[in-house]
Amino acid sequence: MVETVSPVEPKIVTYGDAAQAERRQRLIELLRCCPIPDSEILLNMGLFLVPQTLSRVLFMDFLYRQILEVQGVILDFGTRWGQNLSLFTSLRGIYEPFNRLRKVVAFDTFEGFLGFSGEDKTGSMMDHDYGVTAGYERYLAEFVELQERESPLSHIRKHEIRKGDASKEIVGYLEENPETVVALAYFDFDLYEPTKDCLLAIRDRLTRGSVLGFDELNDHACPGETLAVKEVLGLGRNAMRRYQYNSRTSYMVVEQL
Repeated sequence: MVETVSPVEPKIVTYGDAAQAERRQRLIELLRCCPIPDSEILLNMGLFLVPQTLSRVLFMDFLYRQILEVQGVILDFGTRWGQNLSLFTSLRGIYEPFNRLRKVVAFDTFEGFLGFSGEDKTGSMMDHDYGVTAGYERYLAEFVELQERESPLSHIRKHEIRKGDASKEIVGYLEENPETVVALAYFDFDLYEPTKDCLLAIRDRLTRGSVLGFDELNDHACPGETLAVKEVLGLGRNAMRRYQYNSRTSYMVVEQL
């Protein structure tokens, strides 16, 4: 059993109205004292989804459906609490439960931001913002391991969590797995250097139809992500699109390599 992790209050940027914090605190209190029996709680998780969260779930579902006929793995860059890792694992269980080659690989330091470059706008961001609780990666590993067992071929491990500097970890992963083709890569680093490094590392692993998702493209608060994409892939070769139900995120379907 994984050890209990202590709660923290990591600093994040929000754009909600003045009453959002109080309203969401009450929703959290209602979640924690939910009278639904344990035997039914997992079957009713949709009760706790606010529109913003549900729109993100729908976006990840949309991205996954784009790659059903594309060979390759899924890379989650900047996994943090692991929501994308969890969603992609469940979506594989729904759409292609017998695809043993559709591995999901998550990358994160689990320490929040660790250094900024001149291309990043640091006014609202500091080192260790968007961190997680101490030892959280162990909790996440156990959770996803159990989650994967809910789908067929559970005896074949089809996920991996790589803790550390993703700029180095992706190089190591590709050296250890030279057969890798990338069907989907999602970028949520916010920062210039890791985004650029990982784009460069996987660029020759992409194929026509590969999908790249971005959390902060065209975001004034995080210009480094856009600059990295512009420098590595360019903005004129493949259309950068938005998903209408989650308009702050972006995606690209590779047509020109």
